[in-house]
Amino acid sequence: MHQALTLLNGLSPAQFMADYWQKKPLLIRGAIPGFEGLLTPSELAGLACEAEVPARLIQFDSERMNQGDGWQVRQGPFDDEDFTSLPARDWTLLVQGVNHVLPEAQALLSQFSFVPNARLDDVMVSYAPTGGGVGPHIDSYDVFLLQGAGHRRWRISQQTDLRLIADAPLRILSHFECEQEWVLAPGDMLYLPPNVAHWGIAEDDDCMTYSIGFRAPAARELAIEFLEACRQEMLPDELYRDPELQPAQDAAAIDQQMVSQVAGMLRRLPWETEQLGPFLAKYFSEPKAYVVFSPNRKLSAEKFLQRAQQSGLVMDLQTQMLHWQGQYFINGERVSVSAEAGPLLNTFANQRLLTAADCQTAAIHPLLPWLRGIYLSGYVHFSD
Repeated sequence: MHQALTLLNGLSPAQFMADYWQKKPLLIRGAIPGFEGLLTPSELAGLACEAEVPARLIQFDSERMNQGDGWQVRQGPFDDEDFTSLPARDWTLLVQGVNHVLPEAQALLSQFSFVPNARLDDVMVSYAPTGGGVGPHIDSYDVFLLQGAGHRRWRISQQTDLRLIADAPLRILSHFECEQEWVLAPGDMLYLPPNVAHWGIAEDDDCMTYSIGFRAPAARELAIEFLEACRQEMLPDELYRDPELQPAQDAAAIDQQMVSQVAGMLRRLPWETEQLGPFLAKYFSEPKAYVVFSPNRKLSAEKFLQRAQQSGLVMDLQTQMLHWQGQYFINGERVSVSAEAGPLLNTFANQRLLTAADCQTAAIHPLLPWLRGIYLSGYVHFSD
């Protein structure tokens, strides 16, 4: 945490977190030296044609950018005709969750492991010809904008005027006052904390930007999900009771006795960290709605162990594993194994793999039934 990183402009993760994280932008020239990108434009377009990969096409009329009908958004999946009919400029292709289908994108995401995995979201890749972009906007989350092929001009502002263009299909700022701007070349990166207005414009054709985004759930969303978890797992199926009920003088009124009774029931909601920790590990490891796992072919327990000891095990690119004080969750499911398996589970959660040597140790045996189960579900695969 105290080692200087080229990725962070020569800062250590501890320095970056103290001085920049959720505080102010940071321009990083040569964040990844020699980086030209992970995909060609045609490969990115191919991903956008797959049903399980979220993608959007955004077009705008440069003469009507301040009008809602000057913008058009189409959702994927797309086909070849969608791309051949596009104009020469002023459009953008956005493809999300590239780390779920491309090992190199997952490896790129892992370079940001100085941020907890629960906060890491995904790698989104954008392609744009000259002039392409999504307009001036703000994000409610932190983002690193890493330039791949081509050049992109970034303009930013810490303005407080957050009015939006009425009736636009995107949340585009109606007034944008540029305070700083830079042109990013391949390997350059810009960090932006939440709520900094920014506008990226492609300077040349085949401009590709890799956005490393972070999860920032709203308090309302967390409250709803926590209450649902309480309903399912943490609260007894208790019925309202009022054995001391007195005859009603005003039958249409909610009386104080009922309010007190319900208040007592709700006070039993488990707000202690002992309950919130497992909830957060489950919540943040839940796969996104579009994620689908393909089951692996069945293997006997003996064959599974032989293969694991030969090649090791690696998590599927879509798998997420988190833990809280010895309780482990994978893709929203609690791991039920013995406590002595903790060190190996911790290795698996952080490294996303168990080597052949790991699978040859005695510590693997308590995990074998569980590992075989998640292998059959497609959560993990043999490393080869």
